[in-house]
Amino acid sequence: MDSNFYSKRRSVLAKKMLNNPIPDEDLFKILSAGIRVPDHGALNPWKIKVIKGDKLKKIDEEIILPEFKIKNPQAQPDMLEIESKRLQRASVVLAVISSPFDHPSIPEWEMRLSAGAVCMNLLSCAQLLGYAGQWLTEWYAYNKKVLSYLGCEKETDQIAGFIYIGHKTEEPNERRRPDPANVIEYL
Repeated sequence: MDSNFYSKRRSVLAKKMLNNPIPDEDLFKILSAGIRVPDHGALNPWKIKVIKGDKLKKIDEEIILPEFKIKNPQAQPDMLEIESKRLQRASVVLAVISSPFDHPSIPEWEMRLSAGAVCMNLLSCAQLLGYAGQWLTEWYAYNKKVLSYLGCEKETDQIAGFIYIGHKTEEPNERRRPDPANVIEYL
């Protein structure tokens, strides 16, 4: 592994991805690495839903677009066009669902953090393999119909993130990063 990977890691915007297929072997590597996260008690308080192929279009056209229209009845045609192809920007979208449950000694907060770690592992592994990747939530991560379609328990489950994986059209631009002096303090 390149020791500079994390100091130079950058996401590629989903709208700048190509959605050419990703080999199943690479997807398996990404998923296998993604679930190797800190998980107090080995509870696996998360699930991953792999969305690819025709399902990307189906969810876009049958769930995301109609739900967007309900919430935005005055939306302009250009916005409707964007919403009709949300997931199709990527080759595959991994929906990471945080699924905490009552446990006598492990707090819900730790379970939610574990789901976030899954998102970061999936994203990092995809990028290490040379793919474009972006961790997004966007409005549909909080939509009841989307949650239902993904099989979420409405009382507890939340989407920790949609990990978009595709192919790069160009190298991503650098963006402003935190100044270590402003966020790190030695005690």
